[in-house]
Amino acid sequence: MREDVTMGKSGEIQRVLLTNDDGVLSEGLWALAGAFLKREDTEVWIVAPDRERSASGHSISIHHPIEVCQRPSGSPRLHVYATSGTPADCVKLALSGLLPEKPAITVSGINRGPNLGQDVFYSGTVSAALEAALGGVDAIAVSVAAFEQVEYGFAADFAVMITEKVLEGALNGEVRRAGSHPLLLNVNVPAVRPEDIAGLAITRLELTKPRDFFRKRQDPFGRCWYWMAGEVYQGDALSDTDVSAVSRNLISITPLKLDLTDTEAFVELSEVTRDLMRHDQLGAGTGE
Repeated sequence: MREDVTMGKSGEIQRVLLTNDDGVLSEGLWALAGAFLKREDTEVWIVAPDRERSASGHSISIHHPIEVCQRPSGSPRLHVYATSGTPADCVKLALSGLLPEKPAITVSGINRGPNLGQDVFYSGTVSAALEAALGGVDAIAVSVAAFEQVEYGFAADFAVMITEKVLEGALNGEVRRAGSHPLLLNVNVPAVRPEDIAGLAITRLELTKPRDFFRKRQDPFGRCWYWMAGEVYQGDALSDTDVSAVSRNLISITPLKLDLTDTEAFVELSEVTRDLMRHDQLGAGTGE
């Protein structure tokens, strides 16, 4: 890894917000913080759930208050807050006043386990990054495609490297400037040794959904319980998807966007709405 590259301009301190869905004590989060703190021009703010919040999606707390507890960090460049909220809550809190100023970037992770394909719609890790983008901040979600004996060091160093590129403006292309929307990346690192990484791949989301199924069990009182199971993503090994890339030991980088509008459906919907407007009941409500 390059130790001579700084993340900001000379003398400028870059404030980085870190969060996750595995909890404030998770190994992946602290590996990420340690990697960023190697950069002397970086100030790290951790705002993360005080417990496991995996698969919480983009849920937020609206029916009860959120407890926030500052924890000792041991470094003047590291600020740690644990909250009782969800990953999206954590980012909302951070951007709405917990941090003294808006961060230069938000990095969510490092998640234990992949966030591939339709996982992004359920992932607290990705949703935290999405919340940052909604708040106008560039964001990166980082995951390692392993659940057991996870090694976070390489993924943490890679997260710092790609963050450097974002902060240097290397990804500020013409299309992005025209849209003026924050950058949102979903990064998945294969669960192999660094020397076995085959390279990088810019990917799209795998849209094939694995089959969901539940295991039914009955307790001694006759009540039924269901455990969610499901299949592992397979996908086409030769496709340009994130699932395919990780299966070939490539680091998958998937650019995401906030606009979920299906513009391709505009023409068909226009025809449908014209037919609907000819309906007597709709016409009666238009003042005609």
